[in-house]
Amino acid sequence: MNSLPQIALLIASAWLLIGCQPSTWNNPHTEVEHGKSVLYSNFSERPKHLDPARSFSSDESNFIDQIYEPPLQYHYLKRPYELEPATLTSMPKLSYLDKDGNKLPDSEKSPAYSLYEFEIKPGIQYQPHPSFAKNSDGSFIYDFKSPEQSAKYKTLNDFEYTGTKELISDDYLYQIKRLADPKRLAPLRGLLSQYIEGMGELTKEVAAKRKAMGANDWLDLRQFHMKGLKKIDDHHFSIRLKGKYPQFKYWLAFHFFAPVSWQVDRFYHLPGLPERNISLDWYPVGTGAYMMSENNPNAQIVLERNPNFREEYYPTQGAPGDEELGLLKDAGKRLPFIDKYVFRLEKEAIPTWTKFLQGYYDRSGISSDSFDQAVSVQSEGISLSDEMQEKNIVLQQVVRPSTYYMGFNMLDPVVGGYGEKARKLRQAITIAYDTEEYIKIFMNGRGETAMSPIPPGIFGYQQGEAGNLKSIFDWVDGKPKRKTLDDARELLAQAGYPGGRNAKTGEPLIINLDTTASSGSKAMLSWKKNQFKKIGLQLNIRGTDYNRFKAKMETANVQIYFWGWLADYPDPENFLFLLYGPNAQVDSKSGVNSANYKNSEYDALFEKMRLQNDTPERAQTIAKMLKIIQRDSPWGTSFHTYDFVLGHSWVGNDKIHGISKVSLKYRNIDVDKRMAAQAKWNQPNVWPLIVVLIVLLLLIIPGVRSYQRSQKRTIGG
Repeated sequence: MNSLPQIALLIASAWLLIGCQPSTWNNPHTEVEHGKSVLYSNFSERPKHLDPARSFSSDESNFIDQIYEPPLQYHYLKRPYELEPATLTSMPKLSYLDKDGNKLPDSEKSPAYSLYEFEIKPGIQYQPHPSFAKNSDGSFIYDFKSPEQSAKYKTLNDFEYTGTKELISDDYLYQIKRLADPKRLAPLRGLLSQYIEGMGELTKEVAAKRKAMGANDWLDLRQFHMKGLKKIDDHHFSIRLKGKYPQFKYWLAFHFFAPVSWQVDRFYHLPGLPERNISLDWYPVGTGAYMMSENNPNAQIVLERNPNFREEYYPTQGAPGDEELGLLKDAGKRLPFIDKYVFRLEKEAIPTWTKFLQGYYDRSGISSDSFDQAVSVQSEGISLSDEMQEKNIVLQQVVRPSTYYMGFNMLDPVVGGYGEKARKLRQAITIAYDTEEYIKIFMNGRGETAMSPIPPGIFGYQQGEAGNLKSIFDWVDGKPKRKTLDDARELLAQAGYPGGRNAKTGEPLIINLDTTASSGSKAMLSWKKNQFKKIGLQLNIRGTDYNRFKAKMETANVQIYFWGWLADYPDPENFLFLLYGPNAQVDSKSGVNSANYKNSEYDALFEKMRLQNDTPERAQTIAKMLKIIQRDSPWGTSFHTYDFVLGHSWVGNDKIHGISKVSLKYRNIDVDKRMAAQAKWNQPNVWPLIVVLIVLLLLIIPGVRSYQRSQKRTIGG
């Protein structure tokens, strides 16, 4: 047989194969999803807890907050942040009661109880799930009595039958009892036990009951009574708090208060299932817009549209400027818009960034490695680079509701204390430590210097000259200007350390910075040392592992340190409690007052402020508190961070919230626009392959012809 035609056929087949390939050869996503309403994102570590009673991680909230629905949610667009009903017909009705249960006027400042009454929208259904699957006689299809009976079920997808049920009052009340259950290790149990009547008592009852049970046995919490909970009917219930706690409304928008039905709890405790990670920590069950159809933390996590999701519509109102940004284009349309979210495991930042630029990830943060490629920092601000603008990429910049600070241990004999000399030492250090330079060098400009613990967007935040930190900044030409190093040196001398030396002994003053060994690069640590050196102080960095560092913080065995706080809810109480005396860390391992700051005047104002509504009176109380901590200076330099998020032009309704993670149901995508961009940005370069094929052909043909001639001679001979 002639081999030349075969070679030609082989080359032609290869060329045909090239021509038949999709326009984007490097597409990391499956062909089945091509052209579908799917939004792609990524994660770097598996979510540890997906149980709404246990999860207190922002990364975990990215998943479970799309699945669960607490009674309230935040308005997606409005700023300042505004609560609205989620599964309720209206906002909870709040009444104040005396010790006998009689109603008090709404103006009552010190009630014995606060009563919250809820009405659930009728007809809300859970996502399809095997825990709800029943036989015709009403019994559960899945009701294993031994691990052997459930042995063939390795994942949730192995269960053939599913069902659903209506959301009722029992589900919310059951979840609150789960928060009280010591087995759940709920992060909020300590706080909520102070307020929800009977919660502490229930914790003790459940703990006693569990002593006689196996580790994986199901404890039906319906059998326990909590005094502060009341079911009125299937769609009405109430929660009674001790005293007054205005911030409770914010917790009602957290997944801690999302409903968990007893049927789901029973199912996940069937024999053999917990041992195979078929549990609420792996497979959440809710009434939200999405359900988790795949949880493979070694590859991908998939959220798909909940076919039973209730009627909900995109907001018709927003913040100023939202309409101009196109954020009201889908006003009044039914949610959600996107059918599926695929989160792929990406452990490294560079491949993630590359796939975003190729159009295969729809949104992206900006790491330090990609910052210069993404944005341009100029005197007038930050803008997208030319490369990003050519791709029509959109940049969002918002101040995150957070505060990061240098803390002084107020119990330390050198930097602590409430005397004038100690205060001047702290202020001298704060002036010398150039926060603006730190933000520029090590944060790529993604932050702003803080004047108080309260970040922008939170009630009580002070703008302009009224909020200027006068001990550290002068007000010049309408802007704060850091005081000079001479000012810092003068304060240092007044504190008893002229030139950075003890005025009595002449010994140099050495300041110890306690930190974790992994905190900061060599360049950053060197920069920090230089900040102290500018006024003659020596900085000694004491790095250790996290557990040791945590133990030092808990025992007040530190001098200065760096710490931070991200808002749990948009209320000044959530920041000002970081300096509330009873929250001192040395007095409680869970105390958030890491500086161990105690000022009776501040504490009294805090207790008044936390019970006030957002009125001018509350603003005045906060202003007094800020003056006190500005004077005492328990914190040194501090700043609020910016969130920078990039999104492709085909992603619609994309607005960073800052508090809530409930965002996926609002987003939209233009699939055709994405496909066109992917094809344009990922054109295959076939010329190297063509060259290789030609070279191979030139090498092969002479050999084939020589072989054919030798074969002819043999046949002829």
